[in-house]
Amino acid sequence: MVCLHGVTSHGRHFAKLAEALPGFHVLAPDLLGHGSSPYEPPWDLETHVDAVVDTVQATPAVLIGHSFGGRLAFELAARAPKLVPKLVLLDPAIHVLPQIALFAAENARKDRAYVSFEEGIDRRYDESQLSRAPRELVEQELRGHLVWDDGNYRYRYSQSAVVAAYGEMASQPPPFERVRIPTLLVLGESSYLPYGHLLDAHREALGDLLEIVVVPGGHTVLWDALAETVRAVSTFLQR
Repeated sequence: MVCLHGVTSHGRHFAKLAEALPGFHVLAPDLLGHGSSPYEPPWDLETHVDAVVDTVQATPAVLIGHSFGGRLAFELAARAPKLVPKLVLLDPAIHVLPQIALFAAENARKDRAYVSFEEGIDRRYDESQLSRAPRELVEQELRGHLVWDDGNYRYRYSQSAVVAAYGEMASQPPPFERVRIPTLLVLGESSYLPYGHLLDAHREALGDLLEIVVVPGGHTVLWDALAETVRAVSTFLQR
């Protein structure tokens, strides 16, 4: 199983999900510009996909992607659908509406320096509009992602890479017809990323191959609705 995180996150975002799926060998690389991966451009979709393939190799694998990672998983599946037995999209950014991508990119340009670890966590809550996520879960994941740097705590990602990613998310994705594989689509009930403009086309292209589950909370479903999301993914993979 290959898990791809969203912007401003890192591979260990999937740790709790991996613990709940003991029958899988889970690979969750840091995307370009994030965590321990290279920070230098380019940061376009093709370069991201090539980097993932170079890291995990072109072998059959279930793909799980959250947000921007969902777009990358979709791109990977469109490139080589025979290598993807199942696809899981967690509140994916398959095609972000331009006005939302602009708002998110402008927000990503803000300074991300904090005088304390607690301030960094509090700001993440404020900016992400986390509605249900237990604080201890967020703290556990971000403890290794907030690093002390030149007198301040900072998140381990390149703001430039994040801004570039929002531009990529606003581009047209491959047609859904190219990804006719069993797909689980998990949507956050109050997510800031709308999926309604894509839903009819996705359903029409996949028919019974598409399963849709709506979970409580917002965009970050593995924080806001961890139990519900894990249950949906586990049931889908066992079927």
